[in-house]
Amino acid sequence: MSRDQIQKTDDWRFPDNFLWGSSTSAHQVEGNNVLNNWYLWEQEGRINRQQKSGVACDHYNRFREDIDLLVSLNQNAFRLSIEWSRIEPEPGKINRKEIAHYEEVLRYLREKKVKSFVTLHHFTSPIWFEWEQSSSINHFRNFSALIAKELGHLIDFWCTINEPYIQANEGYLVGEFPPGKKNIKSFFRVMDNMVAGHNAAYHAIHSVLPHALVGAGQNSEYFIPASDDPLDRSVTDMNKAVRNRYFLDRTVCDYIGLQHYSMTKLRFNPHAPKMFYGSSVLSGLPQNDLGWEIYPDGLYHVLVELEKYGKPVYVTENGVADRNDTLRKDYLERYLKAVHRAITRGIDVRGYLHWSLMDNFEWCRGFDGRFGLCEMNYVTQERIARNSAKYYAQICKKNSLSV
Repeated sequence: MSRDQIQKTDDWRFPDNFLWGSSTSAHQVEGNNVLNNWYLWEQEGRINRQQKSGVACDHYNRFREDIDLLVSLNQNAFRLSIEWSRIEPEPGKINRKEIAHYEEVLRYLREKKVKSFVTLHHFTSPIWFEWEQSSSINHFRNFSALIAKELGHLIDFWCTINEPYIQANEGYLVGEFPPGKKNIKSFFRVMDNMVAGHNAAYHAIHSVLPHALVGAGQNSEYFIPASDDPLDRSVTDMNKAVRNRYFLDRTVCDYIGLQHYSMTKLRFNPHAPKMFYGSSVLSGLPQNDLGWEIYPDGLYHVLVELEKYGKPVYVTENGVADRNDTLRKDYLERYLKAVHRAITRGIDVRGYLHWSLMDNFEWCRGFDGRFGLCEMNYVTQERIARNSAKYYAQICKKNSLSV
């Protein structure tokens, strides 16, 4: 091998001890979660084509098979969530059997030498819980403290709340997530309660486990104005401030979990409260199956924007809806090059977790969004590693993009 070839290979290596993995969430893969607000939402026919999560991927029963699959793909990190409604179906009523189940899952990850990223609230709430109520802060703190005491010795990384902005925006401003409200006061009340809830959970976890690594799943979009018009620039700045910075600027954390999928070009529109009076304008870029534009530089830019917080960063979600697996290999290469470019610049990125290990229930889109490295046959429950999964496995094994 020539000196130039060696240099090129070394250029694409990632730092030693970099974590490579995949992400999931309980309601999207476990199946038979019937005690949360999303179950009710599905029964009301509020999902695309009135689909229901049902048995989903049956991960609740097949978690060993899925973890073995992850390990076979050379991954050493796995993000999962604990379904709160299983643990606490009624306020103060704790289901010990379900705690034992999650202990079994976490022990198996530890046995397989896989680092765990555990999310405490990934969009689903127990039926009795409501983020808009001030009581939500104490309820969430108490649940976090319970998990810290019962399972904390098996958890490597804590993710308190998944994508707080998305949850508040879709549930309280746009109305596509439960409870289906469209009220800007409710939106900000929920955002503020999630800020307080996260901070309360952070301190509750640290009171039990002083050295715990606690963060949240921050979904940051790369926004650019559609033109130089001051109004276009204004709505762009507004969306950056509310979506990308509102939660992070007000919370404490030990690391930042960054979740990023696309870029959005904004034009001022006084009739578009969903994006604070900006309307998305397509840029002519390639799109995934859901119409999201593919722009790898966006990931680089949002990583650079996190530098000011002075915290380690893990990309805890990034992926592409690609049923036919024609985009994912190129998507992985280009987005991981963006991560590598950020690291070369000095951004402290320590891991990448792809969304998702397997196809799953994609919330209001039902089963239509195919984000999995592994294809799911929902009839037979067979998992089939796509070609892109094998490509990603080589990256994970070599800790390098030179595969």
